[in-house]
Amino acid sequence: MVVLEGSTVRLRPVSPADYPVLYDWYQDPELVAPFDRYASESYAAFVASLEQADGDPASLAPRFAVERRAERDLVGVVGFYRAHPVLEYVDVWYVLGVRGARGHGAGSESVGLVADHLFRTTTVERVGAVCDVGNVPSYRLLERLGFRREGTLRSALFHHGRWHDVHVYGLTRADRTPPPALG
Repeated sequence: MVVLEGSTVRLRPVSPADYPVLYDWYQDPELVAPFDRYASESYAAFVASLEQADGDPASLAPRFAVERRAERDLVGVVGFYRAHPVLEYVDVWYVLGVRGARGHGAGSESVGLVADHLFRTTTVERVGAVCDVGNVPSYRLLERLGFRREGTLRSALFHHGRWHDVHVYGLTRADRTPPPALG
């Protein structure tokens, strides 16, 4: 069981006790959206996707629950997945489900911990992220961590009844200061 500790957040595996809260977050179109696809699914299907995620590198299920260290309260989730069948990189994603936790560094610290974990424990040379061009807080978070905007994909994500452009970001092992050691 991998637990990642930062100065203000603790990332731990998602547990069955988290499932109802996460399901509620994922059923709230104003929380998941307006910057991502929103699709309602049954609770049973949601739980199955969470429980099958460990063996699937392409799974979009959360890999870690985000807790504030002081309160030990669940405020979000962060994940990663193999984004392309041929290219050798992993994309990260993040959701702070507790709106009051946003804008206080929990997201930045969580994404930084996951990126460093991936660089320490895998041979991946690039960690990426994609965000809607209108999601200014999300791309500012990535830029604070050293992710570089590598381009924009036009009309790449369909949600809320229309096509959206997305920014593509990347962080290489060499971009980290200092780069985390492999192993």
